[in-house]
Amino acid sequence: MAITTPPRLKWQAFLPKHWGAWLIIGFLYFLSILPSRLSWALGKAIGRLAKRILKSRRHIARRNLEICFPEASKEQVEQWVDETFEHFGLAMVDTATAWFWSQHRFVKHMQVEGGDYLEKLRRDAPKGGILIISMHFYTLEWHARMYGTLDPGVGVYRPNRSPVYEHFQHRARIRCNHYLVDRHDVRGMVQALRKGEALWYAPDHDYGKKVSIFAPLFAQPNAATVKGTSTLARVKGVRPIISYARRNKAKPGYTLVIKPFEHNGEFPSGDEIADATAVNQQIEQAILQQIPEYMWIHRRFKSRPDGEAYPY
Repeated sequence: MAITTPPRLKWQAFLPKHWGAWLIIGFLYFLSILPSRLSWALGKAIGRLAKRILKSRRHIARRNLEICFPEASKEQVEQWVDETFEHFGLAMVDTATAWFWSQHRFVKHMQVEGGDYLEKLRRDAPKGGILIISMHFYTLEWHARMYGTLDPGVGVYRPNRSPVYEHFQHRARIRCNHYLVDRHDVRGMVQALRKGEALWYAPDHDYGKKVSIFAPLFAQPNAATVKGTSTLARVKGVRPIISYARRNKAKPGYTLVIKPFEHNGEFPSGDEIADATAVNQQIEQAILQQIPEYMWIHRRFKSRPDGEAYPY
């Protein structure tokens, strides 16, 4: 079902049990009004503190990196762990600015790579849907708003249990886009693509064996990979593309990257493993451009084939 307006805040949202959510929203707004360099410095400090406190997440990030890059030295892995937690902290700043900045301020910090390619897609087939294959980088909130600034579309998301957080999350994500669909609403995704919408879809998390098959990802030969990407790509007239956001290093700002979905042969091919492998190869190429910015703190390889040991 298309969710076109933010859920209304009812009086129950102001009860004491939701005051924690209001504090988080207030802190995000505070971050959004700071000068960019100051907010980035604060975000990195939050990330370094999180690394010290969140021991289990630190372990998960290290194991994911060891599994994906077995040739990397211990020193290199530890450097990536340090950096990925700094980006974890910066994700709070990303959320704050993507949610609360004015459009005028927002576009001043935005750059685009591949805008010409997107324009050509729309010019050649203006009524065809676009399947935006993306990844869970810490910059995903900026990605959603930047892409919507160029080509408003539809976001796939997980509703939050907190009515306070859900209200602000939804309001922010449709600010430059048309509407959202629940990540379990496959019919809604298909309908959006049939209408010619651009649909944001991130198939790079482990969502369990029921909706996945095992395909290679980096050095892991059996990564649970959702089958939905090829299903959505079968919708008539749909063009799959790769898109994500990159945090600029020289000064606070972000780059929206838009690229063709590159593969050998036909996609979807009808071979689920071949299709999942092709998607994972695109994910690999994107991650290699910005390894520490990826969400390594999630248990990417928690689902295992029968008889294979749990890696965490």
